[in-house]
Amino acid sequence: MMLTENDLIITKHAQEKMHIEGISVSQIIEALERGSKYRQTDGLLAVHSYYSVAYKIIGAKYLIKTVFTNG
Repeated sequence: MMLTENDLIITKHAQEKMHIEGISVSQIIEALERGSKYRQTDGLLAVHSYYSVAYKIIGAKYLIKTVFTNG
């Protein structure tokens, strides 16, 4: 899987959290490509390195709901 920024739809909340937590778009892509995936009530959680990405797959796009550091 080779994702690009064009494959992502990043919510305003996720953009704010990215800024606060210091998590970049490339780190989100890395988590989606390489992270451990967990099913959640409304979507998926990708856990990679020291951060996590909550997302939903809508068609061919990845809706990024939030990001956060672990622990």
